[in-house]
Amino acid sequence: MILIHLLEGKAFVWNAEDAKEIREQHCIVGNLVGALVRKPRQNTRLGLPLQLLPEETRLLVEIGAAKLVHSCSDEKITQEEHDIPMVRILPSLGSCSESEDKECLRSQIEAYNQHLEESYKEQCRLALQEKRRTLESLADRIAEGRTKRKRQRGKQAEEMSSTAKGPIKELQNLEENFHFPQEAMMVQISTARTTPGKVEEVDLNLASTEWPYAGQETHELHYKVFRDLWQRGYFLTSGSKFGGDYLVYPGDPMRFHAHYIAICFPNNKEIPLTDIITAGRLGTNVKKTILICSTNQEGLVNYTSLQWSGLQ
Repeated sequence: MILIHLLEGKAFVWNAEDAKEIREQHCIVGNLVGALVRKPRQNTRLGLPLQLLPEETRLLVEIGAAKLVHSCSDEKITQEEHDIPMVRILPSLGSCSESEDKECLRSQIEAYNQHLEESYKEQCRLALQEKRRTLESLADRIAEGRTKRKRQRGKQAEEMSSTAKGPIKELQNLEENFHFPQEAMMVQISTARTTPGKVEEVDLNLASTEWPYAGQETHELHYKVFRDLWQRGYFLTSGSKFGGDYLVYPGDPMRFHAHYIAICFPNNKEIPLTDIITAGRLGTNVKKTILICSTNQEGLVNYTSLQWSGLQ
């Protein structure tokens, strides 16, 4: 089950496998907002977490692919444990006692330290093999270089020949003399915790600080449009950079350009003529079709395509 973490109305996915599943299996794109560890100051390429639109978040929950959770402190759980039913606290994530939590944490720390030790030994072995392979490939050049230096210093020919024929001294007792500093060890940096800690499940039907969208007319309209287009096989992303609500793609945005700019309007709201002209011109300039989206009384989504043809 995918865990979507809420923070003041924003939804994030921290697990890489979950983010991959969301895109590949559920055709939902999201937006990477995290800085890369090795290049934290650039913003051309971003990494985890994956931030989801409210519509994307709700869709994943309603199709049974994900759960909404938010982190809660130990103090909050202690104060409200008698008021909150335990079914709302995910059993595998926050129902253990304090002593069990400490023991679980201690075992996880020991397992992690053991993993680091085993990883260090394995990297030492591989570094030693690479060092030996490099020295053996360069042995002739090293011996020739030393012979040349000794000739320049006036050494005897016998000494030079014996040095050239024998193995270089770096290969002798390499295992005893080789040192691989622990600071040079490669360590995998996780973006998600192995256990999320104490988290509380969030109800989509109840408005709260973490999920303020329940019951909002604007959200309901946007969600109906988003879900209808998603069910038709389209990929959707935020359309704010093109003045719309969504950009609609015929396939994965990594492979296709957007074909439509979707703009949502309530069914009972008049659209100013200037807005229609502006949207038509914008769509023509970026070579996309404007979709004016609204819902009827039965809740079905109606679409009106708009293209600017200019003066005839």
